[in-house]
Parts: sequence; C-alpha cells; structure tokens
Amino acid sequence: MTQFTVLVTDDDQDIRDGIEIYLKNEGYRVLKAANGLEALKLIEENEVHVIILDIMMPKMDGIAATFKIREQKNIPIIMLSAKAEDSDKIHGLSIGADDYVTKPFHPMELVARVKSQLRRYTKLGNYQGQQQVIEIDGLILNKEAKDLSIEGESVKLTPIEFKITELLMTNAGRVFSINEIYERVWKEPAYNAENIVAVHIRKIREKIEADPKNPRYLKVVWGVGYKIDK
Repeated sequence: MTQFTVLVTDDDQDIRDGIEIYLKNEGYRVLKAANGLEALKLIEENEVHVIILDIMMPKMDGIAATFKIREQKNIPIIMLSAKAEDSDKIHGLSIGADDYVTKPFHPMELVARVKSQLRRYTKLGNYQGQQQVIEIDGLILNKEAKDLSIEGESVKLTPIEFKITELLMTNAGRVFSINEIYERVWKEPAYNAENIVAVHIRKIREKIEADPKNPRYLKVVWGVGYKIDK
C-alpha cells in the first residue's frame, strides 16, 4: 500500500508541527518547509503527493512558489490564507492552486481537504502510480502510448495538440486560461498567446468534435478559458 507524502509549507513552526500531528495520525508521511524556496527543494528531492502552502512567507511566498511548481508538476496544492488575503487567494487559484483553507481552521478540515485532493490526483492526475489511461464519455487518452481515440477510432494529433488535450483531460472539469495553457504546454512565459492557443484549440475540435461549433468535449468558458468536462 502506498504511503502518501504531504508537504506542509508555513513560516509558523507551531502551525507546521500542529498540521503534522494530524496528518501523521491519518498515516501520511509529512515533510515540512518554512518558505517557498525550501518547498521547491523538497519537491525536487522527494515524491510529494499533496502540498499545503501558506500564502504569506519570507524569501518566496506561496503565490511565487505555486507558479514555479506549476511550470513542471501537477501535484495538488492547498493554499492557506488569512481572510485579509482574499485577492492573493484568488490569484493563487488562478495560477494553479487547487483549493484553499482560510485561517484559522480546524485541522480535521484540512485533513479532509488533503484526502479529497488525493482522490482526485490518484484518479485523474498525473500520479505515476496509477493507470495512464483517461476516459471521458468515449474519449480515451493513453498518456504512455501518446494516443487519443474517440468511440474506438484513433485521432491523429500533433505533439502540441496532444499536450493540450492531455492537460485538459487530466484536469477534467477545471478551466484553464489561455495564458496558463500556453505556459504549461510550451514551457515558457505567455506573450500574445491568444491566437496561438486559439488556433490549436480549433484544430483539436475539428478532430474530436462531430460539430466543432457545438462542442461535446472541448468547451469554452467565456472570459475565462477552456475545459473538458468530466
């Protein structure tokens, strides 16, 4: 049975230690960091399955750390924020955090959020301990074989088209902005990315949708971005 690892990142040692007690009681392995830089180092050195990340920290805050993590990894991130930090919390979610808990919080609420994110990650995420095939209403993506099929028929995608489809299917139900799609797929800062991403989205729709103008899978959320529903 896999023992999942949770990284707790907060500049308050009492908070780190308190969260650790509750997580260990649930059978999790716990790593601790006092700031974003320490967190990034631990992520590179260990297999981490969930990250708890405070927003306000010295050296590197939770917003900057989230952006760095999302350049390479899809590990679930739960942000901790004070009520006065609502704008930072919203920004954190927009660049890739999966959930947030407002301080002060009950430790068991945080544990429940960790369990919820682990279920999502191990079922739909890129956790390597799980199968590499995702199926959504007849649309089947095989990460290992780099293959996409719909209703049993193979769909030929370019490498970029496959990466976009993989990103959206891996995170089914989540809306990605144009800039986030570009940064995740092209691995570089987004600059005038609207047309580039829109062209690739159009080509994907032409290949997977019976009616691209009325898509069954790849949908736009106006003013926000794109998603593939669960």
